[in-house]
Amino acid sequence: MGIFELTTGGAIGMLGAGLAVCLAGAGSARGTGLAGEAGTGLLCEDPSKFGKVMILQVIPGTQGLYGLVIGFLCLMRMGVLNGTYVDMSLQEGLRYFAACMPIAIGGGISAVAQGRVAAGSINILARQPEHWSKGMVLCIVVEFYAILSLLASIMMLLNIG
Repeated sequence: MGIFELTTGGAIGMLGAGLAVCLAGAGSARGTGLAGEAGTGLLCEDPSKFGKVMILQVIPGTQGLYGLVIGFLCLMRMGVLNGTYVDMSLQEGLRYFAACMPIAIGGGISAVAQGRVAAGSINILARQPEHWSKGMVLCIVVEFYAILSLLASIMMLLNIG
């Protein structure tokens, strides 16, 4: 059975996996972009701070990785990746869809919020470089909620079927 011959339940489950990857990834792209824009301004003035700017820019990218993990886990549990997929009901497809939503929504939103905090942290690095780690801690506070979304999706996926 090809991937495009999935039943409605399978299609709904695949949609959930796709949204987990795409929404969390889009949020990470936006978040890292915000931090990168702030970082380029600082690097024009002081290129020696590249390492610290890069760390602050990378932090909002983790949500995209979380979404990718959930997307793969969902497809593996559905049997799509190893060829053991069997027809599933609409109800089961909706379970997979629902299990992907915490990281899709939580990851996407938190990545943008974290990017904004990272951009502000780059301002700390520009004005008071000795306190840049405080900005990194503020970024990690936002990360906590992305991790909660990841855990919710994992727990839901592991309890399907």
